[in-house]
Order: sequence, then structure tokens, then C-alpha cells
Amino acid sequence: MERIKPFGYKNYGSIPHLSGSRLGERDYSANAGQERIATVRRRDRFDEVFVQEKLDGSNVGVGLLGGVLYPLVRAGYPASTSPRRQHWEFSNWVFANEGRFRSVLKEGERLAGEWLMQAHGTRYKLAHEPFVAFDLLTGELRSPYDDLVKRLGGAFTLPYLLHRGDSISIEKAIRLLGEHGRHGALNKAEGAVWRVEREVAIGKQQTRRRVVDFLCKYVRTDKQDGAYLPEISGQAAVWNWLPDFP
Repeated sequence: MERIKPFGYKNYGSIPHLSGSRLGERDYSANAGQERIATVRRRDRFDEVFVQEKLDGSNVGVGLLGGVLYPLVRAGYPASTSPRRQHWEFSNWVFANEGRFRSVLKEGERLAGEWLMQAHGTRYKLAHEPFVAFDLLTGELRSPYDDLVKRLGGAFTLPYLLHRGDSISIEKAIRLLGEHGRHGALNKAEGAVWRVEREVAIGKQQTRRRVVDFLCKYVRTDKQDGAYLPEISGQAAVWNWLPDFP
């Protein structure tokens, strides 16, 4: 059976890396201007920098299209068509929590997040459910942080907010993260994501609107991608969470 992307594109793109971050085979670096804004100095008072813990699971999402709810993997395909058990279980979990997703999503939107059911390179002792939401998207347009929090209304867990305000160096952000982060990592926490938002001028009246300008991230240099995945470890899958039903 042919796999089809309901939205016609990927659910979530790649986030560029800051200097010194561990680069994977297909990763790329943020440009010098972005890195300076995020970690050294804002352009002006219209920039605001957010830093959140980066979680190590499977990037997934849930979209609403034509009134139908679609659990998605990162590439944009339905999670139920994935060859991986963790994605089948994500699809099941979404429909078991359908009312919560419908309370957040509007037509054409996607709620992206991390699915922490299976250990990839980090094991977790979860004190919350396995889905952590980090972006509300329409196409490639992200909702600003405060709008995201308001829309979620406490319905879903968010990555821990380490910092908000001025630019912050990698060193300071990682100190705030600590060795194990705030989501129950049993190994070292993977890293952090910088989110730079900006008040941009709109129209002749120069009224301002908040937008997400760009994201960048830092991943610790000794992190081993997929160390607990059977295809890499040669061992059985490691589960951070398992459903109560067969």
C-alpha cells in the first residue's frame, strides 16, 4: 500500500546546531548571525530568547485536516503506517486522548512534540505522560510561546523552560539544564533548544506582531544517537513507558 502524507509535506523540519554542538550525519549549523542573537546579544528590545530542555525521543505530531485527526511521524506520514511499534502505540494513544487534541487544534494545524515511549539515546524515568508538546504549526509557521501555552491550557506537558529574556550563552544554559534535566533523564540530558521570537512591524501604522524568528539547538558532544535502539545496540528495545493494555 502506498504511504501518503495527509498534509503533503513533512510534519517537522530540522533545527540547526550552535557551535560545539554534536552534529549528526545530516545535521547543519546555525549561521553566525543567528548564533550571536541567541547566545550573545539581542538585536534590540524587540527580540526575546527562550531556552527549553531538548528531549530525546521520536519527533511526532498530530494534525487536524478535513475534520480528521492524523497522528504523524516526523516525515509527515501517518504514524499507524510506520514499521516501528512506538509509532503504532503513539497513534493508539492519540485516539485514546482524541478529545484533548481536538480541544487544542484548529483546522489545518499540527501539534508537534516528542514521543518518549522508547529510549533512543537517553533513558527516562517519566513523571508525566510520554508525549511532550513543543510547537503548534500552520504549514511552517510556528505559534509564539505564549500563544502555545494559552492554547494548550495545561492539556499537555511542555519541555521545561530554562530561560526567558535576553540572549544566553551555551555554558549558562547548560548549567541551568543540569546533568539530568527536568524530565527524568537517567543518562545525561541531551541538550537545549533556543527559540528566538521577535516583535515585527506590520503596515503603515507600524503596529507590531509577535513571530517565531528562528530556532537553534545545542546537543552535548558525548551524546550517542540511538544508543538504545535495537538496530544499533543489537539488544532488545528499552521502553520508558508501556501502555496498560496489550
